[in-house]
Amino acid sequence: MTATDKKHIETADRTEELIKSFLLKEEKYLSEIDLLKEQIKLLKAALFGKKSEKKPVENDRQLTFFDSIKVLPENILSDDEEIEIKPHTRKKRGRKPIPDNLPRVEVIHDIDEKDKKCECGCMKSCIGREESEQLDIIPAKIRVIKNVRLKYACKACEGVESNGPTVITAQMPEQIIQKCIGTPGLIAHVLIAKFVDALPFYRQEKQFSRIGVKIPRATMCNWAQKIADSFDLLLEIMRKEILSGPLINIDETTVQVIKEPGRSSQTKSYMWVFQGGPPEKTCIIFEYHPTRSGDAASKFVKNYKGVVQTDGYAGYNFLDKLEHIIHAGCFAHSRRKFCEVIKAAGKSKGGIKKKGYADQAINYIRKLYKIEKEAKLENITGDALYKLRQEKTKPVLSEFKEWLDAVSKITPPTGLLGKAVNYTLNQWHRLIAYADTSCASPDNNLAENAVRPFVLGRKNWLFSYTPEGASASAALYNIIETAKANNIEPYWYLRHLLEKLPDALHEEDYKALLPQYINKNVLPDINSIS
Repeated sequence: MTATDKKHIETADRTEELIKSFLLKEEKYLSEIDLLKEQIKLLKAALFGKKSEKKPVENDRQLTFFDSIKVLPENILSDDEEIEIKPHTRKKRGRKPIPDNLPRVEVIHDIDEKDKKCECGCMKSCIGREESEQLDIIPAKIRVIKNVRLKYACKACEGVESNGPTVITAQMPEQIIQKCIGTPGLIAHVLIAKFVDALPFYRQEKQFSRIGVKIPRATMCNWAQKIADSFDLLLEIMRKEILSGPLINIDETTVQVIKEPGRSSQTKSYMWVFQGGPPEKTCIIFEYHPTRSGDAASKFVKNYKGVVQTDGYAGYNFLDKLEHIIHAGCFAHSRRKFCEVIKAAGKSKGGIKKKGYADQAINYIRKLYKIEKEAKLENITGDALYKLRQEKTKPVLSEFKEWLDAVSKITPPTGLLGKAVNYTLNQWHRLIAYADTSCASPDNNLAENAVRPFVLGRKNWLFSYTPEGASASAALYNIIETAKANNIEPYWYLRHLLEKLPDALHEEDYKALLPQYINKNVLPDINSIS
């Protein structure tokens, strides 16, 4: 072999290496471009698309760049099961009837007297009537309760013959706030307006001024703080109630506190929510904490034995190490990540979506929820529900796990699908925990729904001024949201509570005032209020 041939061979080898290097770089760049496009589509979907996670219609098929990866075996990636849709009836559209319990005021509309005379000279007779109804409203009115305390004395002896006081004055009933200008009804109205209707105190101040009464927002803040302080014993009993139940759902959300010692006003603080209690006696506890540290949840569930259900936040990892606690996860979070894959995929040029791996994952999760829905419709609970989950849910979970393991081997971990698959696999030991119980559900929606009223209120009042104010808000949300969770109208319950709480002496008295134990007959029937 000549020197020239050797040079040609070396040149060819270098050229081949350069081509391979170029192809590898090109593949890397193309893969990165695909990932960036996916992220852009997801951001656009978040800004302009629908927020719903409902599955698209059958003809709306998804196309993703993951479809170019090699196909899994048919027994792993099965097509969607065919289901039979039962016929259904539609509700009649139109105006809903006005409730019969509302008071009626009859307004008679008559024709002019001149029109009652016929051209023949006789007077026309009324032969019938046509009726229609409209809703009217009387604006809010405020009144003054003038308390008159009668005094008594003996005019005969002027008290000389008595060892007691000369003059006896009738006592006022015990007040929740001593020497307060507001009655329990007014205070309950103010608190419900803020903590149920999300109406900040400064807006209520303007409302009161329009009806001729000046109640400064500082006064309303003072009322809220003192009422929250009076709930201490009630909240302690509620904590015991939650810890006595078989299941606790936990979630957390942010809250801004302006004047927090040692921290800037922009620092995020957190409101934690715990929901649980005995069956059919739901309790909801909000607790303010400066940080998102898992210490808040750890302190609450100390010495608790049962099931604790959370999302995948790392602050809950300590629950996996506690022998007396079964840590259940949330399939709703897993499903949400697969829904993001579908949203990011968008549509093909023809506007048709092709089903991909994310759709198949959601179909597995849908099967799990279908089992739960059927059990709920048939009112299956307790041991029967546990047996049902062992027979029907466990096989679906096993098949889903096999599918996830197969997809994880062929899916780039940096893509949305890879992240969704890996998240589900990492949370798998928590996600399947509910199947071995009869009290937990596949998701943590109970806690997420419980924290939602606080989130909606936060959009209006924006922040708490001090940590004490944030804790007071938590205490008021505890009582109000627990009342709502037990299907009690919050205003009439809170009004009754503020009237009766000063008379409570023992723990049994306080417990009887809790929403889940109160005698509902003492509260007004909403349908009978006129």
